[in-house]
Amino acid sequence: MSEENGAVNSVAEAIEKNMDILSNSVTWFADNQDLIIGYALNIIFAICTLVIGMMVARFVAGTLHKILGKRGFDSTIVDFVTRMVRYVIVAFVIIASLSKLGVETTSFVAIIGAAGLAVGLALQGSLSNFASGILIIALRPFKAGEYIEAAGTAGVVESVQIFSTTLTSPDNKFVVVPNSAILGGNIINYSRKPTRRIDLIIGVSYNADLAQTKAVLESVLNNTKGILPKPEPTIAVAELADSSVNLVVRPWVNGPDYWPIRFELMESIKNALDEAGIEIPYPQMDVHMDK
Repeated sequence: MSEENGAVNSVAEAIEKNMDILSNSVTWFADNQDLIIGYALNIIFAICTLVIGMMVARFVAGTLHKILGKRGFDSTIVDFVTRMVRYVIVAFVIIASLSKLGVETTSFVAIIGAAGLAVGLALQGSLSNFASGILIIALRPFKAGEYIEAAGTAGVVESVQIFSTTLTSPDNKFVVVPNSAILGGNIINYSRKPTRRIDLIIGVSYNADLAQTKAVLESVLNNTKGILPKPEPTIAVAELADSSVNLVVRPWVNGPDYWPIRFELMESIKNALDEAGIEIPYPQMDVHMDK
């Protein structure tokens, strides 16, 4: 019986203790009702501000993208500007949400500034890429769809992003080049001008008749479609080399026709010289031996 009485007393004490805790909790909630409601409302407002702000940032960025696209701006500029606008709006939305939670935004901004300085010192290369990206957008040495050569690589520009520029190489490789590397070196834009000049060097034998050779080369150019009449093609002797007389053949073509016409000319010139009996010599050397 003593053991049963002890168990009953323990249960009674536990129930009484829990009732005291529940009573204290109810009393605390009753005394701090206004504070709890205020915090709950602030949390709700902060969440609503964050959600609505994200939606506004997405809407503004999308609208700006459509407007700039209709105005005829380059796609690289449109993408860059819309991303920057969206990031700025999101940053303000986050700060506004924190202020709703009672966070002191002035000190928060100071902390962000100090952290930004430390991160900036650690990420000097990334900041250089960022600044170079802004300069590329402002100066516009190239735009999307143009074929360029820069930073030791070449390809068609896909987009200019915040820290890098993406290219597609002629063999369909995806190339990412840091913006600072592009802006820090030479940029060759093959697509900016509407026309290009094909530069060919044709070597013939020293025994060849140069007048006949020029006539054959001129005939090939006249019979090749896509070569522009103006500026007039240039056919001239460029060098008296060790084993051949080198002539330059320089016709002008439209930019997109450059490679097809170049390949066609190389084949046509070889066939025309063979038909005319004009030799394209191999590199050779005469050796005289003393007996």
